[in-house]
Amino acid sequence: MIYRILSKIERICGRLQGKGWGAYTVSHEVNLLTKVIKAPGLAVDIGGNVGDYTAELLKKFDGIEVHVFEPSQVNNEKLITRFKNQSNVLINKAAVSDKAGVASLYTDVPGSGLASLTKRESLKFESFEEVDVITFESYWKEKLNRKTIDIIKIDVEGHELDVLNGMGGALAKTKVIQFEFGGCNIDTRTYFYDFWQFFKKHNFNIFRITPLGLQPMLFYSAFDDFFNTTNFICVNQNI
Repeated sequence: MIYRILSKIERICGRLQGKGWGAYTVSHEVNLLTKVIKAPGLAVDIGGNVGDYTAELLKKFDGIEVHVFEPSQVNNEKLITRFKNQSNVLINKAAVSDKAGVASLYTDVPGSGLASLTKRESLKFESFEEVDVITFESYWKEKLNRKTIDIIKIDVEGHELDVLNGMGGALAKTKVIQFEFGGCNIDTRTYFYDFWQFFKKHNFNIFRITPLGLQPMLFYSAFDDFFNTTNFICVNQNI
């Protein structure tokens, strides 16, 4: 009984720190962006799924332009329908990674929010489709004319670090990056420590999104490698 009580206390304390709390918190995530950036004009949604994050950005920030990347055919069609009357939303049917090419997008069912470029061992991924893959640096150079980007959100089921490694020069021109971390990172063998090193190397401050607001991540601890859905906001200190 005592261990059951302690386990429950542990889960409550973890969630108050944002650990495992980030599965259905899109509105809260976007609201917290106002704490670190004012009046953003250009945003990128990598792993757009059906567009909930983009819709929150449009609701929160008047006139914002959003470039959405979503490789799933099913979800791409949903995005086109959802934002057909909004010229400030540009939809790209592609996955984003650290190198360009063609890859398999694995999923449990077409259109699932769990779809990943990795066939996850912990889930029954029986379906897949071939998708185009690009690097964000190439898109930034060719389509965005090397503009400064206010917000990039990355939610690509375990391949967030690949996206970051493929940003190249666009990284230094990005003010705020939000990314998700969770169980999918077990399958891709990436750890929060990898993200910690990446962002500290590039002079970003890291914050964990919690029910109570933004928690500054002032140092790394092995306790931060918590593999339930958790979201982070990283702020570029150079711009």
